[in-house]
Amino acid sequence: MSFPSTHPDATWWRQAAVYQIYPRSFSDSNGDGLGDLPGVSARMDYLSDLGIDAIWLSPFYPSALADGGYDVDDYRNVDPRLGTLTDFDVMMDAAHTAGIRVIVDVVPNHSSNRHVWFKAALASAPGSPERERYHFLDGLGADGELPPSDWPSHFGGGAWTRVVEQAGPKAGELGQWYLHLFATEQPDFNWDHPEVRDDFHATLRFWADRGVDGFRVDVAHGLAKDMTLPLRSKPTLEIVVADGSDPLFDRDQVHEIFAGWRAVLDEYDPPKAAVAEAWVPFTERRLKYARSTELGQAFNFDLLQAHFDASEFRTIVQKCLSEAEGSGASSTWVFSNHDVVRHASRYALPDDSTHADLEAWLLADGAIPVPDLTRGVRRARAATLFMLGLPGSAYLYQGEELGLFEVADLPASVLADPTWSRTANKVKGRDGCRVPLPWTAAGPNFGFGATPWLPQPKWFGALAADVQDGVAGSTLEMYRAALRLRRELQSDESLEWLSLPDASVVHYRRPNGWEVLTNFSSSAAPLPSGVDPSKVVLSSSIKESSPAEAAALIPGETTLWLTPNPRLL
Repeated sequence: MSFPSTHPDATWWRQAAVYQIYPRSFSDSNGDGLGDLPGVSARMDYLSDLGIDAIWLSPFYPSALADGGYDVDDYRNVDPRLGTLTDFDVMMDAAHTAGIRVIVDVVPNHSSNRHVWFKAALASAPGSPERERYHFLDGLGADGELPPSDWPSHFGGGAWTRVVEQAGPKAGELGQWYLHLFATEQPDFNWDHPEVRDDFHATLRFWADRGVDGFRVDVAHGLAKDMTLPLRSKPTLEIVVADGSDPLFDRDQVHEIFAGWRAVLDEYDPPKAAVAEAWVPFTERRLKYARSTELGQAFNFDLLQAHFDASEFRTIVQKCLSEAEGSGASSTWVFSNHDVVRHASRYALPDDSTHADLEAWLLADGAIPVPDLTRGVRRARAATLFMLGLPGSAYLYQGEELGLFEVADLPASVLADPTWSRTANKVKGRDGCRVPLPWTAAGPNFGFGATPWLPQPKWFGALAADVQDGVAGSTLEMYRAALRLRRELQSDESLEWLSLPDASVVHYRRPNGWEVLTNFSSSAAPLPSGVDPSKVVLSSSIKESSPAEAAALIPGETTLWLTPNPRLL
């Protein structure tokens, strides 16, 4: 893909290592129990030493935190609990000084119910211009007592909430319903409204003018909706058609919206990057978001959803690279983020575990089935090295470089994810991957700051950053070595398979001779014929092998990196 720019940094994002920061859980600078932007600035040396190319900041905007900050009150400001716009500028300067680019989350599908526009809509009568920026409809039934459709919410329950009218002839009475595909506090915008489109263009320019290098676009596939009456039924949130006719998701009209965004992003030199969070099951549909005329890149979650299996990994990588080549975008790879169970825990559960099994495991406070944590971190390390060798962008989630597991036994009294309450306490939600990070083994709250908003488990101390710093073989040092080598070894966006499709050892080579071998079996496997063990520069193995073993075997569930010019790390 080529953007309309001759700037040497125009495509920095194509093979970047991007580290996601969930600000409330990263580092607390002022002792209020919430991570904040000064806390990010204070840890910039840590991020620089890690070797990442960019950070992605989850929402830091003013918010009631009904959905962890994804309920945004004001898109062009900072939550006062997390800092100020000056603090943001300081953080930006610190990142750029360290050679780290900054991507910010933008949440265009919905605002919070405290947004000035939504408050104006509630204060206005049905049919008013203020209500047209959202989706307000009369209900069904004799007195409008039924919601306008059967659409469900992502967090459980229905997607409509009825309001008490504040103006007009029915003031004080139950009146219209508004749409929220997520929490009740997250009303969906009406993207057919020109003011909505113009305001988000202004938001993109606001942050771009402050030096932001790119945007991660939340629920990118959900902006365009078919609100033609009567509303069509949609009993599940799954997309089952590949023709853009789903009433809620991945409609063709969304691409007109993002063409407008690209025009704004291309006003800058280099153009601002963007990546779509588009949960679209059809390849040809998802790739539309990644076109150079739109956002330029789209998340691929296939590896995140895969079992630790040689055939699955190889098939997914081949498919994704072919798709990238056909679309002009680069591939994206991710194992963990703020919405899913950490991959060290997923890999610790039985191989045939499903999403429903994960939910049941969380409800059992991580006790049933008993996770094999040693296997989980061994597989997580191997999968990470496998992924970091691939061409394309690698997205990492804070704490995975420490080998953190999901905190599966959070008590019900502290759960903040709206999924918990909206599913009548049947789904715990995502809090377990959002527990604040352990920076030090000693001292209160593992160096995070004041008593954090989610409690940290005692076992965090053994995985704290200071415990792993400088320790050969630690997960932190493995990530540092891998990211440093990745930057040195990166070449064009291709690879050559050197293994058979049905082999338990997956072996590929990049054009510059960099080779990656992953043994997906639980038993040691011989090195492939012709592989020189003296070329091994990095291993994911937790336990160091003896020289004799290293010369002949790849340990079970281990990845090795080899280069033509080996060096000591």
